[in-house]
Formats: sequence, structure tokens, C-alpha cells
Amino acid sequence: MSAAVSVEGLAVTLGDTVVLREVDLDVAAGEWVNVIGPNGAGKTTLLRALLGAVDFDGRIGINGRSDGDAMSRARAVAYVPQSPVVPPGVPVIDYVLLGRTPHRGLFQAHSGHDLDVAAEVLDRLDLGRFARREVNTLSGGERQRVVMARALAQESSIVLLDEPTTALDLGHQQDMLDLVDALRSERGLTVLATLHDLTLAARYGDRIAVLSDGVIVADGGPSDILTESLISAHFGADVRIIDDVDGPIIVPAVRRPNRESP
Repeated sequence: MSAAVSVEGLAVTLGDTVVLREVDLDVAAGEWVNVIGPNGAGKTTLLRALLGAVDFDGRIGINGRSDGDAMSRARAVAYVPQSPVVPPGVPVIDYVLLGRTPHRGLFQAHSGHDLDVAAEVLDRLDLGRFARREVNTLSGGERQRVVMARALAQESSIVLLDEPTTALDLGHQQDMLDLVDALRSERGLTVLATLHDLTLAARYGDRIAVLSDGVIVADGGPSDILTESLISAHFGADVRIIDDVDGPIIVPAVRRPNRESP
């Protein structure tokens, strides 16, 4: 299967800090790969490099091409940032329709297809009733779903998700990830996501890549990657792993202080 996303020898330096170094990662067309790692490992920078939003050394290929202008990349790649910036006063429907810009140009009128796509995505994310509300009047979780709706309305073949479940309650976390999985089946989406929740990372997607200190240190199936020793080494956490039919469940081990007997 051909690679939708191909990264070879990727290195990113921001200021005086080397954030990524010699990163190699391939994501096949239609595959879902979750990138996990401790805070500051470079996960968001990896996604921004794929978007062309930061300078980098190395090679990045999108659907077999390492060239192409910003508009063609926008048609191929949609992005859900962890901390989106939403202009004040923008209604939900208008914000979601911004996802159609790569297909129609910035100053062209919305087509009937644009409106149909936006309405369908809003409905599937349980946002239809908020269509005329200003985005900034919504709760944090609702705003996060609106940002996801904008990305899905883009109808790109590749979706980059940076902590897409941030600010969502458990039910809406499941709803959002289930929707991404369903659309992956329906449209053949390629998904590259960063996730802090290791159990969610294990239960959604095909592979896990562990990014630590700017380097991919492990890459493979969830049951092979998520071990107590790896999590201890790279996250500094004591956990127990519970095997489950849907994937490993990671449970924090309670660290109790030693107490001398009376």
C-alpha cells in the first residue's frame, strides 16, 4: 500500500532548540497512526511540519509528492489544532464553511455542495442546533467539535488531529473518535493523530508511534508498543496494563508513600 504521508530524516529547530531530529515515519493510505509521547516531545511540531507551517530539514511527502503549493496541500490535508484561534463574532456555520475554501477560492460564493457538506458534518457532530450561534459563545468542548467540523468539511484525504479530544467529556470523546473512524471507512481517510490518553490511542487506530526527545523511539501495534517498561522509560509513569479485546487499558498505579509501622 502506498504511503499517504512519508517523512524521512525530518529535523526542526525552533530558535536555539532542536525539537525534532532524524524522524522517519510512513503512514499508508487509509491507515490511522497515533503519535504519543511526553509533553515537549515534538508531537505538535511534527504535525505543523507536515502542514508546511514550520521550516524543516529532511523530506516530507504527501500522497507521493514533496512539492506543491499551499492550496494544493490544503486540499489534501486537513488539520485540527489543539488550541485553535477563532475570530470573534463568527457564526458556527460560517466557520465550518471555511473548510471549503481550498475547493472554491477565498472570495467565491458557497456552492450548494459546500452548504450540504457543512450541514452534514454539523449534524454528525451534534452541532446543527448551534449553526447560527457565534463560535466563541460555545463551551470549550462544543468549540472543539466545531473545529473538527471545519476540518471534516474540507473533504481532504488526510486528516491531522492534534489532541482532538481536548476539553471533551467521555461521551463526546467517543463520539468524535467513532466519527473519524466511520469516515475513514467511508472515505478512505488517512489519519495521523496525537493523543495524550494512551488507552484511547490503543483503542482507535492501527499503529502507535512513540515520540520522545524529538525522535521516534518505537513504532508498531498497540499491544507491542504499550508496555509498562516503555511507559515508565518515556513518560516517567508507573502503570498497569490490562489486556482487553479492544486493546490495552492503561491504568495508573497509585504511588503510596512508605509509612513506618507504629
